[in-house]
Amino acid sequence: MEKIRLGISSCLLGEKVRYDGGHKLDHYLKDTFGQFVAWVPVCPEVESGLPVPREAMRLTGSPDQPRLVTRKTGIDHTDRLKAWSRERLKGLDREDLCGFIFKSRSPSSGMRSVKVYDADGIPHSSGVGIFARAFMARFPFIPVEDEGRLNDPALRDNFIERVFVFRRWRNFQKGKTGIQELVEFHAAHKLLLLAHSPRHYTEMGRLVANSKKLRSETLHAEYFRMLMEGMALLATVRKNTNVLQHIAGYFKKQLSADERQELVEVIGEYHKGLIPLIVPVVLLRHYVRKYDDPYLKQQHYLAPHPAELMLRNHV
Repeated sequence: MEKIRLGISSCLLGEKVRYDGGHKLDHYLKDTFGQFVAWVPVCPEVESGLPVPREAMRLTGSPDQPRLVTRKTGIDHTDRLKAWSRERLKGLDREDLCGFIFKSRSPSSGMRSVKVYDADGIPHSSGVGIFARAFMARFPFIPVEDEGRLNDPALRDNFIERVFVFRRWRNFQKGKTGIQELVEFHAAHKLLLLAHSPRHYTEMGRLVANSKKLRSETLHAEYFRMLMEGMALLATVRKNTNVLQHIAGYFKKQLSADERQELVEVIGEYHKGLIPLIVPVVLLRHYVRKYDDPYLKQQHYLAPHPAELMLRNHV
């Protein structure tokens, strides 16, 4: 499998670029997820010319337009970092990135809940890092997350699913992009979409059904927007249960009474929180292979990311 290119804050890979000369190595990202990823490390402070170690900085002023200043001496590095960000983003645009993992709460790279200090020196956790804000404005559909939130199994699963969906869309764009190819792409992602957003599942179905009425560029742009918007919504236990029952319905004629009862019980146990999602999914994958169902064999829902990541063992 060709590795997916992802941007990441350099300190999360163990690079000693933090203000105190240290790092914030994340072993899951580097050693586990890293098996499938070609990392593109970015450190805004060091790459913009600041030394290691350096005086700590913080955001001040308005959360919408904060300034990046050093904590003790009050030196303002905002314009330096913004100018560097504009140039760095031009380079990242050529990197074929399918996602970015930011350092949480960083005044340059935090993507949410960064402290911004008002005129009285009171912090408010409502800011976005200077570089992170510029990145998300330039690439609004690229999946982004921070390493702190990735400790939540549901958020980790959601982010990595979005990364693989984004990469598959990029691959789709590199091949034939006619209506038939879009229909096939959509068909393979139907159940995954249903697990994330039934509304987007329905609306995107209508869009594809009326695809002949739209120009290709308009159709693809709208489909991609809805795809990433829908995938950004979390797949809950309730929505997953609905999809599992939907898949089970394909085998109601092939399964024996005991097999049907077992499947109902396993899905029910998942719905009650007694077992993880991987258990009913493995059982359903067994029946998909056994009965060679062509529609279900193509469904990314049953294998949205590499099994080695064990994401569905925890949700």
